[in-house]
Amino acid sequence: MFSSIGKTYIIEEEQLDAVTVLSGSGPAYIYYMVEAMIEAGEKIGLSRNIAEKLALQTFYGAAKMAVEKREPLKKLREKVTSPNGTTYAAIKTLEKHGFQDIIYLAMQNAKKRALELMKES
Repeated sequence: MFSSIGKTYIIEEEQLDAVTVLSGSGPAYIYYMVEAMIEAGEKIGLSRNIAEKLALQTFYGAAKMAVEKREPLKKLREKVTSPNGTTYAAIKTLEKHGFQDIIYLAMQNAKKRALELMKES
């Protein structure tokens, strides 16, 4: 049934909370990032309408490319990151402020909450 609307995978039962945190909650993380990009776009001089269209198309195009190209994400990222260019400056800022750590902590807290909810029921 589910494979008619997307990909399905067989996992171990003990992985279910991790799947929920990554895939079930994942769209909210993406939407939150797009919201942040739209707001930042406005702050740097774009209209909200254009910032929203560009941010959404950026996510759509990046996701589509990642699925279709089947290259490692790091390689795809490096292809659009010129040494000492604008993207490089942005990535360095994200690294400096612990972007990957923040994502991990958010998902870790979501998993902790999933376990709490399971105990409550």
